[in-house]
Amino acid sequence: MPFQTEFSFTLPRGYLDPDGDLHREEVMRLATAADEILPMKDPRVQANPAYLTAILLSRVVTKLGRIESVNTRVIENLFASDLAYLQDFYCRINEGSTAGVKAVCPKCGHRFEVKVVHRGSDRLPFRAPL
Repeated sequence: MPFQTEFSFTLPRGYLDPDGDLHREEVMRLATAADEILPMKDPRVQANPAYLTAILLSRVVTKLGRIESVNTRVIENLFASDLAYLQDFYCRINEGSTAGVKAVCPKCGHRFEVKVVHRGSDRLPFRAPL
């Protein structure tokens, strides 16, 4: 099986473009070291470190509905819930935190696996505490 570098998903709300069209289907690729390092030189990030989110996501989101170019302006105009979703999705695919946790029911002894919901990362500078 080939190594997966792109991941398709659907935004909870979607991007509403200036024409009123809603775009929800997205593709995000794995981030490279350059994706995380180069935006740090951007004057917008130096003036406001929170802007790293917009630049980083605009680099790794390769498709958003029929939008031909996902840039920082598109990311800036996402609904807040979609931005949070993208941040969590970025962490999941780049940190490989999709594994489950093995658990045992204390009453019946049934063994099962629970998927872990990733709520952020101390490593990534664009993750703000929820």
